[in-house]
Amino acid sequence: MMAPTKGPNHHLNPDSMHYSRESPPSVVAQLSRRINGIQRLFVLTGAGCSTASGIPDYRDLAGEWKLTPPVQWHDFVNKAASRQRYWARSLIGWPRFHNAAPAPAHQALADLDQTTRMNTVVTQNVDDLHRRAGSGNIINLHGLLSEVVCLGCGEYSSREHLQGRLAACNPELARTSAPAGPDGDALLAHSAAEGFSVPNCLSCGGLLKPNVVFFGENVPKSRVKKAMDELTRADALLVVGSSVMVFSSYRFCRQAKALGKPLYIINRGHTRADSQADLKIEGDCNQVLPELVRLLTPAA
Repeated sequence: MMAPTKGPNHHLNPDSMHYSRESPPSVVAQLSRRINGIQRLFVLTGAGCSTASGIPDYRDLAGEWKLTPPVQWHDFVNKAASRQRYWARSLIGWPRFHNAAPAPAHQALADLDQTTRMNTVVTQNVDDLHRRAGSGNIINLHGLLSEVVCLGCGEYSSREHLQGRLAACNPELARTSAPAGPDGDALLAHSAAEGFSVPNCLSCGGLLKPNVVFFGENVPKSRVKKAMDELTRADALLVVGSSVMVFSSYRFCRQAKALGKPLYIINRGHTRADSQADLKIEGDCNQVLPELVRLLTPAA
């Protein structure tokens, strides 16, 4: 999880301010015409889809960290203090995250799923909002925060159930509030996590971890293969609300171009794949996607 540092635009410089200039409606119409001519669309989504649901994102318009980077896999596994900080912040942040509702981007993709144009949604998000909005074929690339896994025996359990245990072990902190951070985080001072009691697995006493891919951890190979197979069968790749700065997502852009498939992007700000895009729409996906789907939907 992350701790607050400088303000959200501290990495931006005058040369990067053009990222806030949104594309004109004609570009959305152009994208609708291109998508209208294909049968199978592979959609890769990121945090920009869920910001309108009240879940903050990680990066600014230049693609840089807004805050200090999240907890690393190695630290979580090997340092008790890192686990204390993670779970203390998660205790505060979980209720807001758990109660978040799908945003217009999620609903627009679910509506697009009812046509023959979309086949797969691969999401970097761990909030399950695509499924809750009604999308069908979803690959949760980085897992789901609603699940917890024991690193000892491999048993899976509910994050909501763990919330009760966390609160019972730390009643004073459970009554604390703090600003929301990305992915169920809360911007809680490190000192507040000192002495935090972290419950272990009820079955074996092992370490509990959210069933998500941490920074520094690899996405399961079987999950990557499934997504790559879907991309191979698709006619085009559409990136929605993601800077694709991490390789776990950027690899799909690179593979799409290697396969000769069109790459389209809808995002506010710089992405790692901008130079490879056949068409990019600069804008908030929660505004652009509903309009795109309206243009793609035949009149009744």
